[in-house]
Amino acid sequence: MTVALMWEARAVPGRGEELLAWARAQELAVRPLRRETLRAPQDRVLVVTWWDAPYDAELPELPEPGGELVTRAVHRWRFESVDVRTG
Repeated sequence: MTVALMWEARAVPGRGEELLAWARAQELAVRPLRRETLRAPQDRVLVVTWWDAPYDAELPELPEPGGELVTRAVHRWRFESVDVRTG
């Protein structure tokens, strides 16, 4: 089974690049199948990691950034892959 973990944070206004750099620098204790880092307006950063694991497996996740860097607590979601299509 493939599980995707999503981590999303919103930086303090004007600190989006700093949050993006912080997220990209975070190492996980175990390497995922895939890791993708994205950004969006309003200084948002999203990190998605894919794992070959059961849905309820204990998996490493990115930590919370320092409170001075974000406007709120990080949002986290876990999904199970049900379909993969290319093209």
